[in-house]
Amino acid sequence: MRMSRPPLPPFTAETAAQKVRLAEDAWNSRDPERVSLAYTEDSVWRNRAEFISGRDDIVAFLTRKWARELDYRLIKEVWTWNDNRIAVRFAYEWHDDSGHWFRSYGNENWEFDEAGLMRRRVASINDLPIAESERKYHWPLGRRPDDHPGLSALGL
Repeated sequence: MRMSRPPLPPFTAETAAQKVRLAEDAWNSRDPERVSLAYTEDSVWRNRAEFISGRDDIVAFLTRKWARELDYRLIKEVWTWNDNRIAVRFAYEWHDDSGHWFRSYGNENWEFDEAGLMRRRVASINDLPIAESERKYHWPLGRRPDDHPGLSALGL
């Protein structure tokens, strides 16, 4: 029996926002195995200049990512949606092992199968060095609290 990941397409404004928040929550867990389960087994990604195919590659990629991007905190926001696709903008903050802080901005295009699993993810991301005093994300590691402002409210 095939796994299903509601909400399912076709998306509405409400279900697209739910899907984006569920993705944000999973990525903020920094658990590569958990995150990978939201994708089809043969999911295809472009992340910056890296091309990834399948859950095993997703787990390997995310393991490398979070070993380098320390104290990672992410906020995602729906840009637009239609049928089985969602466009997302995001920003995340992290520091390297030398203590240098960054805010990474980007856009993602997502395509889902009928079971609500993401089969395609295309991400464009830019890194901005920031001073620690410029950080805007201060919640404890893990899920962003419901009362924490989103990207638009933060002016990002």
